[in-house]
Amino acid sequence: MVVHSHSDYFRSIAFPAVAELALRANKLGTSSVTYEIALFEKGTDEVRAVGEFVQVFVDRATGRPNPAGMNDVMRRGLERILVGQGQSRL
Repeated sequence: MVVHSHSDYFRSIAFPAVAELALRANKLGTSSVTYEIALFEKGTDEVRAVGEFVQVFVDRATGRPNPAGMNDVMRRGLERILVGQGQSRL
């Protein structure tokens, strides 16, 4: 379940330009993850927009955060895109 989202717009991108997106995890908790997405125009390094959203893994029956957290396969996958401590963020 997405419990928070926001975006910051810096500059437009328009057809026929090609959009490129970058995704990373900024924070990994027991039952939640904070993602950051950046929008670029292909061929440029200038970020056009950034967004952030927080996903909480919930128990389907209760709708509450899953006390067991996310499964190991999901955690290992998210760790691959996790920003290391002290690394800069967009």
